[in-house]
Amino acid sequence: QVHLVESGGGSVQAGGSLRLSCVASGYISPRPCMGWFRQAPGKEREGVAVIDSTGRAYYADSVKGRFTASTDGAKNTLYLQMSSLKPEDTAMYYCAADPWGSGATWLRRITQQYWGPGTQVTVSS
Repeated sequence: QVHLVESGGGSVQAGGSLRLSCVASGYISPRPCMGWFRQAPGKEREGVAVIDSTGRAYYADSVKGRFTASTDGAKNTLYLQMSSLKPEDTAMYYCAADPWGSGATWLRRITQQYWGPGTQVTVSS
């Protein structure tokens, strides 16, 4: 059974940085697709960043140049380095995974097979 658990959230002032981690336990696939989503109060869940099964990274336009996704070699842990944080980045951040996925289109749906419980990020102005 696969479990995803996020950590690293917290409160930070605008312009600050945070690093989120997502640890995957259980076997997903030889080349899983793993990514980050976020959901602010009253808004729909949206894709933030993904490292797909080919190893390429894709980002939402709103975070390009500020956020960087990475994994460990075995893709057991997914990271999201967030810099130059803005108040509009405030949201619950979720890790998600599929056995396979490719391209930026993976971020445009929220039907991924595995989800973590989320970690809260709050950015104050």
